[in-house]
Amino acid sequence: MSSDLGGLSTALADRYRIERELGAGGMATVYLAHDVRHDRKVALKVLRPELSAILGATRFLAEIKTTANLQHPHILSLFDSGEADGTVFYVMPYVEGETLRDRIKREHQLPIEEAVRIAREVLDALEYAHKQGIVHRDIKPENILLHGGHAMVADFGIALAAAKSEGGTRMTETGMSLGTPHYMSPEQAMGEREITPKADIYALGAVLYEMLTGEPPFTGASAQAIFARVLTDEPRSLTLQRKTIPPNVGAAVNVALQKLPADRFASAAQFADALGKAEYTAATTRAKAAVPVRPLRERAQTLAPWLLTVLVGVVAVRGGLQTRAPAARPVIRYTLELASPIVGLLGSPIALSHDGSRMVFASQTLDGSQVRLYVRRLDQDSAVSLTNTENTDQPFFSPNGEWVAFWSNGALQKVAVAGGPLVQLTPANLTFAGGSWGLRGDIVFSVNGKLLRISADGGAVDTLLRHPTKSYRWPEVLPDGETVLFMTAGGGPYRIEALSLKNGKVTDLGVTGTNPRYVGGNQLLYATPEGLGGVFAVSFDPKRLRVSGPVVPVPADVRVTAGGSAKLGHSRNGIIAWLGGSAARRDLVLVDPAGRVQTTGTQPDLYESPRFSPDGRRIAVGIGDLLGGRPDIFSLELARGTLSRVTFDSASVYPEWSPDGLWIHYASARRGDYDLWRSRADGSGVSDSILIAPNDQWEGVPSPDGRGVVYRVIDPLTRRDILWLPTGASQPVAVLKTPFEERGLAVSPDGKWLAYVSNETGADEVYVRALPGPGGRVQISSKGGEEPRWGFRGRSLLYRARDSVYTVDVTIVASEVRVGRHRALFGDSYWRAGNHAGWDVAPDGSRFVFVRDSGVAAERQIKVLVNWFEQPRAAVVGGARRD
Repeated sequence: MSSDLGGLSTALADRYRIERELGAGGMATVYLAHDVRHDRKVALKVLRPELSAILGATRFLAEIKTTANLQHPHILSLFDSGEADGTVFYVMPYVEGETLRDRIKREHQLPIEEAVRIAREVLDALEYAHKQGIVHRDIKPENILLHGGHAMVADFGIALAAAKSEGGTRMTETGMSLGTPHYMSPEQAMGEREITPKADIYALGAVLYEMLTGEPPFTGASAQAIFARVLTDEPRSLTLQRKTIPPNVGAAVNVALQKLPADRFASAAQFADALGKAEYTAATTRAKAAVPVRPLRERAQTLAPWLLTVLVGVVAVRGGLQTRAPAARPVIRYTLELASPIVGLLGSPIALSHDGSRMVFASQTLDGSQVRLYVRRLDQDSAVSLTNTENTDQPFFSPNGEWVAFWSNGALQKVAVAGGPLVQLTPANLTFAGGSWGLRGDIVFSVNGKLLRISADGGAVDTLLRHPTKSYRWPEVLPDGETVLFMTAGGGPYRIEALSLKNGKVTDLGVTGTNPRYVGGNQLLYATPEGLGGVFAVSFDPKRLRVSGPVVPVPADVRVTAGGSAKLGHSRNGIIAWLGGSAARRDLVLVDPAGRVQTTGTQPDLYESPRFSPDGRRIAVGIGDLLGGRPDIFSLELARGTLSRVTFDSASVYPEWSPDGLWIHYASARRGDYDLWRSRADGSGVSDSILIAPNDQWEGVPSPDGRGVVYRVIDPLTRRDILWLPTGASQPVAVLKTPFEERGLAVSPDGKWLAYVSNETGADEVYVRALPGPGGRVQISSKGGEEPRWGFRGRSLLYRARDSVYTVDVTIVASEVRVGRHRALFGDSYWRAGNHAGWDVAPDGSRFVFVRDSGVAAERQIKVLVNWFEQPRAAVVGGARRD
């Protein structure tokens, strides 16, 4: 359980026992809990803290109670609500089953009879609620649960309570809009104050349309594009798309989706009746309603004011419109679903062009074998891959949006968006930490902790800033082309500073944070690595280099790594796109040499870097928080499937067993930088420090023969190096200290050999060398390799490359490593850790442990927020001002 819930769990201990998280949405996080008083399972929903602050807890709870009396077989009732430990919660029955969204994703199109039945059950619930004066306002597949195949509508009245509470009118201003673009009626999407039951009828029509065809009636790359289609287009005929759909069903859905509320069904019951009558036609409804369905031209005239508002927003997004409309443009938030996961280990894998018209992102190819850059216009539905951009990270646009620069195989490169050859700008074998392309044709970037500059056409590299104990990362060139924002790490908290390219003067902005970004309206956007909601905005004067006014949390669940890298792209006119903070839950699984999978009996969680104990009976594994930034180490007993906590500091990663199995070694940031520690494996909480030194120490791998510990360090100048600390010694010995990246350590069972990964050839390959030396190294892989692990008794070495797990026979003859044949064991679609092996081999070589995605990964979704930076700021962090 997250430490953030400790106070709430204690406060509710006499009523509810929180067991585990079930999921998270835009308004609340859902937990499975045990109702102590009634001995039953319940779904306990905790309102997001920032949402509670905006809405006002007292008024929200007062409004939500008005829905407690809704008692209907197709409505998920409200059991309880309240406030505890400063957190707003409400409780509903726990329903075994799936959501309608889950079923649509699995089956794409539902059988017609079942789709109609589900729709009529929902309409029955809506009719009942509407007669009580309650409009749902957020009907969508995610809010329709399927219990025994029958529909139950969830969150009834939650959107209403939010809209009517004291902060409801500020929801749009903070980007937390009520409703989802694909299912919002025109009047609801455009912010009409009076929302009637006709909005629910429209939404259910869109849901039924999606059940029958596999997609909503109107789609688009942006919320504006969807809204424009809602106001101007007619949905494609259901019966033309799926000829088996009865005419009455097609006609009924068409009436439900009419643009004007007056042209829709008069009630939910009337909609349900139309779905059940084979003789129904749209003319029937027109006669009953006594309001003819008007021609499209006449309706367009009526809708013109709405349409103009939407088109202004679209033009602003596509063309960087600077003239502000008399009224603030609506804040719009939507999600782009991708075909394959986003990939980015270090910086952000997402970038937006300055005018906000294009997005570039690093994503796996459909077969999962490579990572490639894709460019997508925000007004289009599909992305185009950039050829020859494999193995890429941290892309960013040129000011005109015609080029994309990125990091690949240790070098800074660029490619034209229109296509063409790659242009390599720097030598290879460097470690990148962000880049920015200025208006004067130069690129400022961070390599090995130094701030550098190069012409966008290539040439000599200038050093702008370097320091023996500090690291400079994530540069952002301001529009004047003469000033660079950046983050400074080392010697204290992360700081945001500015460098003048004219005179070299460095100015501290007085902001503690990372990843500075300059967005529209003179706003400084920055991140903090503390967890969910760790992105903030403050007013910024780019000429005087001063921040002022309140620090405001950006209403977005941006993922921020423990090192402060925000997985976010931004435009200069105020659009941001990001990888969501709720990292996908993962399964911990066992795999045999043939690739057959066996579960470990554990629940999905944020597992990382599992390690078998020396006797093979237990697995040490890291379990992260929502962002993977505050993890701890746990021990899994395989025979019983029980997890026991080993560390308690919420700052420990990369477990490794001691040779006797009594201790687990790991890296911990409990004192700031990462140092090497060990804790008793029995969960007693007893821990010892192994090595505390400047900078970060990672991967403390004990030698099985007890001679010492090999580990990885981050050096400000040479970056990732490998050191050896003999047992009983206080000073380490360098094993590898090079300009290249060395990582992924694995010690042979006899303790004499070290397998590791290096990019010394320009690509990651697996090597073996004597531990701690001397001597040369032997290259094991030849076409790329990572995350090596030793096989049974050191007779083989296994590693991951491309889409497979490979094994290679290894023989030691007279202190010489001889490499035998390579074989692919099985396909590898499992989660990868990068610098530290995210899998392991059992001591007897009989099986492996992997981490795999447990469902639809958050990495397949890019969230987008438009126009928030133009709105008045509604929330202030701690009430503090910076002047």
